Amino acid sequence: MNDQEITQILQDTGAIRHGHFKLTSGRHSDTYIQCARILEHPRLTTMLASEAIRRLPDDLREQIDLVASPAVGGILWGFAVAEALNTPMIFSERKEGKMVFRRSFEVPDNARVLVAEDVVTTGGSVKEVIDLVHGAGGVVTCVCSLIDRGADPDFGADFFPLLRLRTPSWPADECKLCQEGIEIDSPGSRCL
Repeated sequence: MNDQEITQILQDTGAIRHGHFKLTSGRHSDTYIQCARILEHPRLTTMLASEAIRRLPDDLREQIDLVASPAVGGILWGFAVAEALNTPMIFSERKEGKMVFRRSFEVPDNARVLVAEDVVTTGGSVKEVIDLVHGAGGVVTCVCSLIDRGADPDFGADFFPLLRLRTPSWPADECKLCQEGIEIDSPGSRCL
């Protein structure tokens, strides 16, 4: 599967939206990638996750003991990635605004962890999960996302997005769409 085919899947499922959006990161954009439109199709999701894992270097793929994802968007993607790797999967969630592992989830000492996220814009949620993994005694081997919006974040580990989709985003105070009075949509999980 090539990038053009993956982009076509995004378009066919309605995952690429255009307008005025407040992203989960707080930045504004004229393009929103609604991965939930892909993730609502289990076969499609597992197919894309299998492709993402196929693209990992062989030696790295064989070293992964656990997949960890941030809630909410990363959970389904993380589950599909873990299924493709045949490894356990855990997820973090926010409690009083702070990312934590709950539900008795544990990271075994020295576990080699792949952090999975649906869309990376600034990488903030991924970095929070990485901090949790390190704090629990695990080692982050890599980060795997469905989409990289082009932030080129430094995770301190290799980053393997299935698709790099360069879409513009701006700090809220520099948003021309706001200045033009165009109504904003906040579809992300922290933008309610």
